[in-house]
Parts: sequence; C-alpha cells; structure tokens
Amino acid sequence: MQRRGLSTAEAAARLRREGPNALPDAAHRSLARVALDVAREPMFALLLGAGALYLLLGDLAEALVLLVFACLSVAIAVAQEARTERALEALRDLSSPRALVVRDGERRRIPGREVVRGDLLVLAEGDRVPADARLLAAEAFEVDESLLTGESLPVAKRAGAAPGSGAPPRPGDDPAAVFSGSLVVRGTGEAVVQATGPRTELGRIGAALGGIKREPPRMRAQTAAMVRSFAVLGLLASLGLGLLTGLLRGDWLQAALGGIALAMAMLPEEFPLVLTVFAVMGARRIARVGVLLRQASALQTLGATTVLCTDKTGTLTRNRMAVALGQPEPPLDGPGLLRLAADASEDSPFDAMEVALRQAAPEAAGGTPLRHYGLRPDLPAMGRAWAAGSGARLAAKGAPEAILRLCAPPPAVAERIAAAAAALAARGLRVLGVAEAAGLEPARLPARLEEAGLVFRGLVGLADPLRPQVPEAVAECRTAGIRVVIVTGDHPDTARAIAAEAGLDTAPVVTGAELAGLDAAGFAARAGSAAILARVLPEQKLRLVQVLKAAGEVVAMTGDGVNDAPALKASHVGVAMGARGTDVAREAAAAVLLEDDFGAILRAIRLGRRIIDNLRKAMGYIVALHVPIAGMAFLPLAFGLPPVLGPLHIAFLEMVVDPVCSFAFEAEPEEADVMRRPPEDPQAALLAPGLIAWGVVQGVVAFATTGVLYLWAWGAGLPEPALRAIAFTALVAALVALILVNRSFSASPLVALARPNPVLLAVLGTVGLLLALVLVVPPVAALFRFEGFAAWQAGLALANGAAVLLILEAGKRLRNALPRR
Repeated sequence: MQRRGLSTAEAAARLRREGPNALPDAAHRSLARVALDVAREPMFALLLGAGALYLLLGDLAEALVLLVFACLSVAIAVAQEARTERALEALRDLSSPRALVVRDGERRRIPGREVVRGDLLVLAEGDRVPADARLLAAEAFEVDESLLTGESLPVAKRAGAAPGSGAPPRPGDDPAAVFSGSLVVRGTGEAVVQATGPRTELGRIGAALGGIKREPPRMRAQTAAMVRSFAVLGLLASLGLGLLTGLLRGDWLQAALGGIALAMAMLPEEFPLVLTVFAVMGARRIARVGVLLRQASALQTLGATTVLCTDKTGTLTRNRMAVALGQPEPPLDGPGLLRLAADASEDSPFDAMEVALRQAAPEAAGGTPLRHYGLRPDLPAMGRAWAAGSGARLAAKGAPEAILRLCAPPPAVAERIAAAAAALAARGLRVLGVAEAAGLEPARLPARLEEAGLVFRGLVGLADPLRPQVPEAVAECRTAGIRVVIVTGDHPDTARAIAAEAGLDTAPVVTGAELAGLDAAGFAARAGSAAILARVLPEQKLRLVQVLKAAGEVVAMTGDGVNDAPALKASHVGVAMGARGTDVAREAAAAVLLEDDFGAILRAIRLGRRIIDNLRKAMGYIVALHVPIAGMAFLPLAFGLPPVLGPLHIAFLEMVVDPVCSFAFEAEPEEADVMRRPPEDPQAALLAPGLIAWGVVQGVVAFATTGVLYLWAWGAGLPEPALRAIAFTALVAALVALILVNRSFSASPLVALARPNPVLLAVLGTVGLLLALVLVVPPVAALFRFEGFAAWQAGLALANGAAVLLILEAGKRLRNALPRR
C-alpha cells in the first residue's frame, strides 16, 4: 500500500507549532552575554580609565566621547556576534542530518530539523534516525542504539501496531520503536514520527548535537599566545613610560593618560576578532560553492591537500545513469533481461543505477517480495525472491565477477562472459551481471544467495557520463600540486576509461583483490603509488589513507557509505557526499558536498587557500599598524614634545582598524597564483617569524616617515593643535598605505590598487568622511584638539602615505626576490 504521509501544509503548521526537530544549542551566546564579555576586555577598561582621568582633569566633553567610544566598541562586538551567529545558524541548518520523508505521496529529502510529528520516514542502511518513530513496515531491519543504551550489538526491529496511550517506549521495550540518534545498520523500513527535538528519548537524557567550531583550535592557541605576548610587552612599556614621565615632569595625570594611550596602541585585541570572523565567514563562503565545513579546522587543511582520493560514481560522473545496452543469454531477450534486473532492485529505489533499471524495464514483478538479499561486504550482489504461480523465483544482480561466482558456469562460458564484461567496462560503462533461480519453494527459500542455484542470464551496461567541468578541475589540480587518485568499487576498465576522459593518469591500476594478499610493506608500495584503485573494499580505503599519511601526504578522501566512515575520519579532510551519502559518513567527515560534484572540492580548496592568504594579510597588517601607533604615542612623551595621540585619538583609530581587519581583508580577491603553487605544510604557523618580521618592518617604515614629518612640523614652529592635526592625518595616511601594501603578496602597487574589493572601498570612504569630520568641523576638531588644518597640510599627509607605499612596495620586491626556506 502506498502511503501518502503528511501534506506540505500540515507539516509546515506542525513545524510552527512544535518547533524544529533540534535540541537547544548550548553554545549560543545571548547579546547580553556578548556585551558582558566585551566589557571585561582590557581595551574597554582602558577606555573607561581614560575617561575617568579626563573627568579628574575637568574635561567633561572628552570624557563623554571616550565613554561613547567604549559603548561603541560594545555595539560593534554585539553586531559582529549577531552576524556571526546568523552565519553559524545558516551552517547549522546545512549540517543538520538529512531525512527522507513522504509528503503529499512523494519522497523528499529534507533537513532533519524540518521533520515533524506524524511524518512518514523512509529509512535504509546507513541512515541516522532523525526522530523517535514507530515502524509501519520493516525488512531485515536492524539498528545500532549504542548512543542511547551503550549496547554495541545491533537490535532487530519489526513493524508493529500503533501504541496505546501509556508512557512512551524506552529503548529495549518495544521492537517496533526506533529512536532519534540510532543508526540503521541493515535493511529498510518505513516509520511514522512520534516525537521530535527535546521530546525525543535523546532529548530527555540531555544529549546535545555537535555544532561547527568557531575557530580552529591550533589557530586559537597561536593567536592567544601572540595576544599574551603583545599584551605583556604593552603593559610593561606603558607602566615604564608612565612612571618615567611622572617622575621627570611631575604631572601624574598626564603621565597616566600617556601610559594608557601607549597600552591601547600596543594591545592587539583585533587578533581574536579577525580569527573568529574569518573562520565563520570563510566556512559560509565555502558553503556557497557547495561544500559544508563541519569542522572549521578543515579550513586550513583544505588548502594544504596534496592527495585527493575520489570516488568515481556521482563525483567525477553525473550519477544519472541510463541503460546503454543489454547482452542477454539464451533464451532470454533484451526486455526480459531488463525486467529481471528490475526485479532484483528496490521497489522505490533511491540509487541512480536502480532508478535507471526500473525506468528501462517494460514491467517488473508485482506484489510483495518474499525475501530480500542485501549487499554484503564480501559479496557485491543483491537479490529478491518473488512468488511465481505456486512456487517462487529469485532475481539477482551485482558485479559480473560476483554473479559468475554465484552461478559457477563452465570455465569456457565464464571466460567468455568475463571478456564481454571487460569490453563493456573499457567503454566506460557500469556493468552488472544478472542471474535467476526458478522453481523455488516459497516455504524453503535459501538463506543466502550462494545456496540459490542461480543461473547466469546476461550483462547490463549503464552509462554515467562525466561531469563537463571535471577535465578543467583535474587540470587545475595538476597546477596546484594535488595528485588525484580514483578509489572505486567499479571494474578497473570502467575506472580507466573515466580517468582517461577526465585527463587523469590511467596507470598504474591496482585492484582490491591484488591488495588483499599483500603484507603491510607490499600494500604501501602498490597502493601508495597507484593512480586508480578499483574493486576496493572500505577497509582497504582506510589502509590507503594510513599509507598516504605515513608517506607525509595531506589526504582528502571522499566517501558516502557507512563503511567509508573510518577512512573519512582518518583522513586529514574527509569529504562526505551530501546527496547520496549516509548520515554516518557525513558525521565522520570534516566536509560535506552539498551536491556530489568533484568541481566543488576544487572550489573549496581554492577558497581555503584564499581565506588563509587573506587571514595572514590581515594579521600581518595588525602587526604592522601597531608599530606606528605605539611609536607616535611614545615619541612625544619620551622626548618632551607636544603629544600627538591621546586615548581619544587611539580609540578613533581602533574604530577604523577593526572593520578593516575583519571584513575588508576577508573580502580580498584571491592571489593570481593561488592554484599555481604547491600546497603548504598544514602545520605551518599562521604567523610565521618571517611574516611577523615583515609586519614589523612595515610598521617601522610607517613610523619613521610619520615621525620625521612630525619632527619637521615641530621644528617649523607650528602651533600644537596644528602639529597634532598634521601628525594624526599623516598617521592615518600611513595606515591606509599599509592596507594597500598588505592587500597582495605581489610586488606591484598597480596590482594592489586595481584589485576589486567593494568592502574595502566602503571602509576607506567611511574613513575619509570621518577624518574630514574631525578636521574641518570646529566642535569635533576642538574635541580632538585640532586647529588650523590647511589644504597644504593634507598634501603633506598624502605624500607621507605615498612614500610609505612606494618604499614598502620596493621592499616587497626585494623580499620576494630572496630565496625562501
């Protein structure tokens, strides 16, 4: 009986009434909590401390402005947290386990969060049960409930009547009940949902779904160490300068303000913010190209991939199979062969091959099958037994060699059939053997296909065309230093034909049977150098990953089945198939293809390299910008000159620096050679000593030119307000020059200027408007202690920025010319 399930309208109504099928996210921070966390940051305390000192000095206006800046820093953090949470929520929706349901009489694959009470679930081997449900139909159905009970053995289930009105069943009480979080390890079934979200057994025992990590842990540790180092250095410097200034001049309030200004100038609070924004926005950016990062640590590892082990069907090919031809054995004809192959398939198949067989068959057996024989790890064949008059018949299909082993025809016939199968496979066709056993007794059906007495009936060839973008993606892999290995369960000749069409290496080809008899050293030698591994078993995939990792490769592995999970988890970047992959494979993987497209993997690798490049640019810029800011806070106090930067000026600069670091650099286009350079070491430091040194050099140059201009203006006798205005403007121009220098690793200023980045243009436009506001609007200028700023002084400031840009671009050319270690 065909069940229609819920209607779309009723499902939507229940989703609104009862909420999503998800447990509460404990990691979510409320906006109030975000504000409280920001209020505990050192920068916030420094702003409040400076405001209090200005109140003691009787400067109410500046004290209030600093208080506004303190509140603004909280508002910016809250806004960025809200944006980050929206991005994470979108990623959580994508990462939600998928469920196959029947609605309006049609099967639909939906996010597990959208499953509602009353939904009709279609469950098959490898699925994670999305909600507590009751089986209406089951065939050889077993589940792993160890997540709930701790019992490692699978539990057999069977269909049952509707429950009474008593308490909900508990695991082990009712063989018709299946529970959220359990894993289907065998068979198929249909179940109606009884409870969702926190009302499930999983919810009642307090289990929580895992979410995407905000930052890679190794990156977090590196960043925390840098922040601590800079913070200690800044604190010591500010205390020393404050004490020295107070002792020499006797003005302890001004000394305290100077010390606070220097501490603010040296505190690199941008590092954690930048890391969080890049990790979350990078994962969301990669999701837009069809790849979901379930572990943010994969962000850096993606770009470091050296070997990509990919499946063939559905990844390199379209997974839209069509029957190309049939070669029946007498007395069967072509339609009869296809009808027999369809009888060996599921009634409502999800697999593309079985869909093609069902569509090509003129008609298939009706009624309910008497017995189902599923695929086994040791036997890539399946079958179904059907009533035939007063008896029964069994239809089977599978890999030609497996069907031949079951049928055991005479050697000459077996050799002829194997040669025919190889010829079809060499044309790039997926080849199936088809067999039949007739005259069986319904009451005494064989327990295994080996006992059925099968007779070989013919070969069916199915075409699965190559995805059109694959050859281009393969060529890009070569230029990026990534070796692509086909790892498939298909026939070696089929895999070789697809490899040739894709532009991949077609030799050496190694089969699972060859690997099975090898010791560890032999396995490593054969598998580690293979271009194609065909007819491989899932456990051999795991050994392959271990061999490649031992050889120093950074391995990305694709997979879709339950048995692929160990290989996916063991690889550096496990990539699960989103459309046809099982939930357990997706949970073991670091990344999920939303569409099973090989090109999406390459797009993710390209974006991974771009994101890490841009993250390094942003962090190099952070290192560079703190040098001139700290220098201009230190120089006047150390030599008894009029101060340039107070807490108010530095707070203004921080309001500009944060969005530049966190959003403008994140939006930078990729480098021209992003896929023309070899992969980097995934253990390489995010900020290598060379990059830190280059950032310090940039900062020193910016400080030197700005300091020289300041000293010249002081020597020219400019009044203090004008002196401060020209030095501050020159410093802003130098910081803008540092942005342009760090936009690109290349040594061409024209390239840096020509790279499109609307976000950066918006940020720089805002900076220009704010700078004009504090320079030419009298009340604001008076607040910043600026006065008498003229057009010629703006020209000097712009010249300072141009000088920094040209000097550093020349230095970049020299740096790029030096040999790299």
